[in-house]
Amino acid sequence: MTKYMDYMISSHPIRVFNPMIDSSKQKIKSLTVINAGHLPGRTLQRKDAKFHNWAFVMITGGSGYYQVNGGEIQKVEAGSWFCLFPGASFDYGPYTDGHWDEYYFTVDGYRVIEWLEHWLPNPEMIKKATFDDSLIHRMEMMFMLIDSGVPSNMDRAALILEAFLYDLVSQSDRSELNNRESFVVKVIDDISQSLYMKQEPADMASRHHISVSTLRRIVHEYTGYPLNEFLHRLKAAEAKNILLNTELTVKEIGEALGYKDTFYFSRVFKRITGVSPRIYRDRVGQ
Repeated sequence: MTKYMDYMISSHPIRVFNPMIDSSKQKIKSLTVINAGHLPGRTLQRKDAKFHNWAFVMITGGSGYYQVNGGEIQKVEAGSWFCLFPGASFDYGPYTDGHWDEYYFTVDGYRVIEWLEHWLPNPEMIKKATFDDSLIHRMEMMFMLIDSGVPSNMDRAALILEAFLYDLVSQSDRSELNNRESFVVKVIDDISQSLYMKQEPADMASRHHISVSTLRRIVHEYTGYPLNEFLHRLKAAEAKNILLNTELTVKEIGEALGYKDTFYFSRVFKRITGVSPRIYRDRVGQ
């Protein structure tokens, strides 16, 4: 490991790992860690930078920007990570008069192509992660293995890096899934709390800024029922509660739940529960 001060790069001591080993002694040929480093308090900005190998950059503090081939300027914050790769031009770094804390790993090998084909998302986009103590520890562990200069440890570092990056991608996927699940639950809860409101599917969809077809798809995927059937079942469940706890007539209950035709309400209730509203009240309410 080389540890030194370079005020053009950082205002703090930086660590750079450039292992000098006999690559023929490494057993894993599809992925090799070429170098790695930790740049706390980085201030250096890069413009029109080009790279011969893939690098993965994790930002654990500070903020800045990232741009590929003159495209969209993306904001980099603590908890961001991004890729640098051959065949493209990069502008990136902390904002002027600012800084960020950076970990990076540079690799070589055709295994990266497999990542791109199967699980590594668009390499030109900033990705989000939560760099807690466990992830920081894993990066420090890779530094130790790389710094040892032992071929078998270099193989271990490469495997750990692959798992590390996969976990970062999975973390992002879980976050997106959690956000989607939260939205779906919100939509379902809204429907469940709106049984006494006179509303059309278009009204429900509009409240959540989605199309009616999306609303129907969400309900069917979450409940297993088409929207109308789900509403009927919710209303039947609510009707059972009212039948057992009030003296309201079947006609009054049906109207309160949006059924103008009492006979239609009774047919729907019987189809779902197996008995008519009156029989349900008489049998269960005794």
